Amino acid sequence: MSPRRPAVLRDGGGTQDLREYLIGTAERLIAEQGTAALTVRAIARAAGVADGVLYNHFADKEELLAHALRAHVRSVEAGLGALPEAGTGSVPENLRAHIAYGLALHRAILPAFAGLLARPAVLTGFAGLAEPGGEWRDRLTGYLRAERALGRLAADAEVDAAAAMIVGVCHETVLTALFHGAATPPEAPERSGPPTADGTGAADRPGAADGTEDTAGAGDAAGADRTGGTRGTERADGAVDPAGTVDRLVRAVLQGIGHRPGTVREPAAETGA
Repeated sequence: MSPRRPAVLRDGGGTQDLREYLIGTAERLIAEQGTAALTVRAIARAAGVADGVLYNHFADKEELLAHALRAHVRSVEAGLGALPEAGTGSVPENLRAHIAYGLALHRAILPAFAGLLARPAVLTGFAGLAEPGGEWRDRLTGYLRAERALGRLAADAEVDAAAAMIVGVCHETVLTALFHGAATPPEAPERSGPPTADGTGAADRPGAADGTEDTAGAGDAAGADRTGGTRGTERADGAVDPAGTVDRLVRAVLQGIGHRPGTVREPAAETGA
């Protein structure tokens, strides 16, 4: 005999099956309270089922949490909107959009992952549920490759390395805020000025308003400190300044991968005199 459906599913008249309902319940609890103290009993109570019902649909708690964590990431990504396509807008502004997306994504999901560091089976299961090319890093790399194919980046641009640097800085910016005890990690900044030649907003750049703009070279622009780290821009209280991090990262990436503004390679069939 199949497991009895909980009252919320019977009375609601929906088509959602119990497995999907349990994943959705666990996802909601992850979004509301994180993963560190999440138990089978808490999930079962929130779902309105007996504890043992979960094991009729999942091999163990780790499998359920892996699916719930993947659903949580998808929900966060759905709320962040679409990313720019190659060949549209400008490369600097598109990079800023990708970095803002990455910061917002990591700000929302890293606390949940932090609570699962002692549960490697959950993280392994989560990784196994990834769709090919569906991760933000894959889309970022694909975007940079497409811009290179269009000629808006140098032909020899190391786009994989650039994507790794962007993802790494997003990770570190959010983790640094968490380690400093911030109630919530810093949000990605909004651009508050027109783009300059290097793609950063004039009003966003350090010192732009008072004429003391930072003119550091690419090494410092990447947020590297004197010991070789990539700590971004820190205030005196130890918190990370996301606007400074984004501006420096954009400048460093553009210099490193050979940005060619105003260049779009025409399709071969349309070229020729």
